[in-house]
Amino acid sequence: MGAAWDSARRGEFAARLWRKDATLWSTDSTHQKVAANRLGWLDLPAGMRGEITGLEAFVAEVRSEGFTHAVLLGMGGSSLAPEVMRRMLGVAPGFLELTVLDNTSPAAVRAVSAAHDPRHTLFLVSSKSGGTIEVASFEKHFFEWTRAARGADAGRAFVAITDPGSPLAARAAERGYRRVFLNPPDVGGRYSALSLFGLLPAALIGASPAALIASAARELDEARRDTSGGAGVAFGVAVGEAALAGQDKLTLAFGLRWAPFGAWVEQLVAESTGKDGQGVVPVDGEASGPAALARPDRAFVATPDLDPALGRSIAHRDGPAWLLDLESPRDLGAAFLRWEIATAAAAAVLGVDPFDEPNVSEAKHATQAVLDRALAEGRFPAEAPLAKGEGWSLYAAGPAEPALRAAGADDPATALAALLSLARPGDYLALLAYLHATPAVDEALQRVRAAAGGRSGLATTLGIGPRFLHSTGQLHKGGPDRGLFLQITADEGLDVPIPGEPYSFGMLRRAQAAGDYEVLARRGRRVVRLHLEGDIPAALARLAGA
Repeated sequence: MGAAWDSARRGEFAARLWRKDATLWSTDSTHQKVAANRLGWLDLPAGMRGEITGLEAFVAEVRSEGFTHAVLLGMGGSSLAPEVMRRMLGVAPGFLELTVLDNTSPAAVRAVSAAHDPRHTLFLVSSKSGGTIEVASFEKHFFEWTRAARGADAGRAFVAITDPGSPLAARAAERGYRRVFLNPPDVGGRYSALSLFGLLPAALIGASPAALIASAARELDEARRDTSGGAGVAFGVAVGEAALAGQDKLTLAFGLRWAPFGAWVEQLVAESTGKDGQGVVPVDGEASGPAALARPDRAFVATPDLDPALGRSIAHRDGPAWLLDLESPRDLGAAFLRWEIATAAAAAVLGVDPFDEPNVSEAKHATQAVLDRALAEGRFPAEAPLAKGEGWSLYAAGPAEPALRAAGADDPATALAALLSLARPGDYLALLAYLHATPAVDEALQRVRAAAGGRSGLATTLGIGPRFLHSTGQLHKGGPDRGLFLQITADEGLDVPIPGEPYSFGMLRRAQAAGDYEVLARRGRRVVRLHLEGDIPAALARLAGA
């Protein structure tokens, strides 16, 4: 698969993609079965046109009943595209303000409750499988919260978006949900931006679903007319070839208008390509300075609204660089589809199945095992830190543990330096923060990221847990062993119970962090955990400064 894909070969890939040839990515029958049931995204630009009138009528209905806000309870593919739309397209006057909750931090759950009135808030329970533990936990909490205010009428404030026959569809019927929107079952979560998972939230904020679909349809028509598959196939092939050549850090140099799009791209690329020891590492939200431009493992994709000076520097560097020639957020539908096509092409070059996520499932099982043990024993197991100070504790696993012991790491800064000392050519640093991402916390995390990246010269990524488990988590565990991982956990105040469950949100998040850490260690990854107490932004600021 490493030979250059000429125009004829790209054309063969495109023709087979258009006819949904499930053998494009693997000769294995199991992989082919998965792919065959995940190619419905190619039909969405045409198939969703018939849904638009109904979506608009539904939005008019809930607006007329006094709903002013919507909260989307989701994870991964069901939550990222709506968040991108909200941030890039805004909320039209008179439509519903949208909040996305995809963080099991008790502080994050409390913040959503504090900011909303249950009598005027519509909840979108969004899950393809209908069994995602985070979404199910959110639903249980907010249904009881709403029932306390609305009584038996609580179900009228809830809507489900799911696959036919899912546990969520059954639960919605039992609870008396206002509506259940059944999505085409042959569309995978991270390829669902142009399905009901994306279009219903778009309609609620007053963004035109028709415009999104029309933009995507134009992109698809242009790609089909080009015998080589158009811009998406050409871009994806180039990204895949660059990754095979060692330029696998796909740096998203997006300007202000397009910056929110990066989080969605990150999930699509990382979860689709990061497996079987292969993978493209999407680098989103990192400041691209001279050190990054000089790195031989970097590839760049820029948007037209990027700072001109940086754009010129990227264009003239010695390495792969591409321009995403979509000018404004009006092209968002086309951007979704182009990146989906490109990612499918890149996966074909790498020889991986873009539609499965084996290590996401591995992390889920590890989380459940940790949670089950804690419930059976009445507590989480005690851990002996490598070092401990006022407001912090340090832990290490895998190859990082002997390195920290040898370095005599006795504070967070020396521990991070010891972790970075393990870097090899082509590595990257991933910050895995199980925190409530307030603006202050995000700013502090970015400072840590910039300081560590500046010191080491490594590409850096930043993920908020458990959200990243459904995104870059697949790449971390199934991709190449090129990551250095700093997991950050914290105590963030009062816990929040989950109605009907023996565990709380605090317990769930702790189990998710522990399961993630455990799987990384089991796979021999270089991982350090920093647990913080007290003033989290201040502790992170001290780490960045040190």
